Amino acid sequence: MKKRLILNWFIHQILLGSFLRESKAAALGVHVPDFLLVDPTSACNLNCRGCWAGRYSPRNSLSFERLDKLFSEAKELGIYWIVLSGGEPLVYPRLFELMARHSDMAFMAYTNGTLIDEKTAGRIIEVGNFSPAISLEGWQETTDARRGAGTFARVMHTMDLLRARGTVFGASLTITRYNVQEVTSDEFIDFLIERGVAYVWTFHYIPIGRNPDVKLMITPEQRAYLARRIPYLRTHKPIQIADFWNDGELVEGCIAGGRKYIHINAQGEVEPCAFVHFAVDNINEKSLLEVLNSPLFEAYQKRQPFHCNHLRPCPIIDNPRALREIVQESGAHPTHEGAETVLEGVVAAYLDDLSRAWGELADEIWAERQKVNGKTLVDAAG
Repeated sequence: MKKRLILNWFIHQILLGSFLRESKAAALGVHVPDFLLVDPTSACNLNCRGCWAGRYSPRNSLSFERLDKLFSEAKELGIYWIVLSGGEPLVYPRLFELMARHSDMAFMAYTNGTLIDEKTAGRIIEVGNFSPAISLEGWQETTDARRGAGTFARVMHTMDLLRARGTVFGASLTITRYNVQEVTSDEFIDFLIERGVAYVWTFHYIPIGRNPDVKLMITPEQRAYLARRIPYLRTHKPIQIADFWNDGELVEGCIAGGRKYIHINAQGEVEPCAFVHFAVDNINEKSLLEVLNSPLFEAYQKRQPFHCNHLRPCPIIDNPRALREIVQESGAHPTHEGAETVLEGVVAAYLDDLSRAWGELADEIWAERQKVNGKTLVDAAG
């Protein structure tokens, strides 16, 4: 599995793919993203509180034939990395068949982990090009409170199965106002390492999807803590940790809208981001190349970066006016009922206030970092 992932990720995606993406972009006059985020299905076996995808219809699924063709279209453009989400990707009945057909691509999936039994763990090793990133909210009480009783124990069993087989797998953490200290504690990170977790994706809670609740969003002070704490953990723990959205500094702003990736939901709607539920085009009606030429992505890319301070990269929570302008300019429509709440009303007003408050703190941190040569605030975060 490690050999296959090295071949597909480093050789195909980074070395060969980057050259092909650049040459295709120059020849075709369109920006080619690094990877695709694709929801094979919106169906899920859990019913998590505040799920970002919870308002999509659970009956939505992309056909096997369209996914197969989509992955071929991606490779023609130099894209060899596919990230799967949902719903629960492992609900999709022919998922492993797809990954086997495209054995030269690297696949990662955000999964709740509860459907990985001994047979599935064996298939992960057999296919060799698939790494699951398993969702957790913290320790048992916190995870079960959001994901349902018994979920934490089932995830621990899954991690044991994967670790015993030498599988490369990660964890996905949604950080809320109530678990920020828990999931970034030395004890919890050490626990993940002991369980065999190789990498961690962290996402700040965004009020989109099922029953958006702005009270779950982290405060500006908590986000400032993360801006120091995550870099500290990266340099003091043997594990790779990404922080959306504070890692905008590493990638020079927002990566969505076709700049680094696009999101294709299970209905085929092509969205700029997993959390921006607006679209102009549908992948069931157009080719990948055609949807990359979307006026929605054009409106996105001409505004990127959305702020010169890369600690303020996001058009949802950091620069909400930009998202309103993009949707209006491109004529994009919401991809489910309630998606428009980030543009107007109570939620939108909260995002305006939050962005201003974070902006003040972010500018202080940014100015401080610009004064430091070769070393940021890593040591101060301990």
